[in-house]
Amino acid sequence: MDPQRPTTEMLLWAYRRGIFPMADSRTGQLDFYSPDPRAIIPLDGLHVPHSLARVVRSGRFEVRTNSDFEQVIRACSASRAGREETWLDERLIRLYVRLHELGHAHSVEAWRDDKLVGGLYGVQAGAAFCGESMFSRPEDGGTDSSKVCLVNLVERLNSGGFELLDTQFSTPHLKRLGCLEVSRERYLELLERAIARRAVWPAD
Repeated sequence: MDPQRPTTEMLLWAYRRGIFPMADSRTGQLDFYSPDPRAIIPLDGLHVPHSLARVVRSGRFEVRTNSDFEQVIRACSASRAGREETWLDERLIRLYVRLHELGHAHSVEAWRDDKLVGGLYGVQAGAAFCGESMFSRPEDGGTDSSKVCLVNLVERLNSGGFELLDTQFSTPHLKRLGCLEVSRERYLELLERAIARRAVWPAD
């Protein structure tokens, strides 16, 4: 298998072993990572601040799933202020869209006035959900939209029988929402247990 020409089968094989791809926008090189420590959000440990809970209850956004996966991933790949480079290239975008078509990748989306203003996507492996990226468009009224999508994601995962939410890396933003780091060894134990179980992605 050529790692520079990955297939959907190769990606699924990698995710089931705790490995994920990232493209170097400068060189075009595709690298695979298994970080130590690894970041997860316990499905019973999401912290929703009062201000975010008010936004969720307000109905400001219409939250959908899988209604426009490709638009979500392309929004995640777009450069923006403070992040001119992206780890998502066209090769990976096509692969993730194909994984979505095969039922292995899902998006959660925030819409406002019929416009996509935020979202996230990830890959499902058994009862594990490997979150890949998220975005929001404050300029289009999407302030807090990605956070609302994350709250909705955790609700979906719990209702669908999922056991693991992998966020790959920790950030200050994710830490405030309950993200924690575990050793790679512990993560692989959790992953092995999760992929051996069945979970169902809840539709709208």
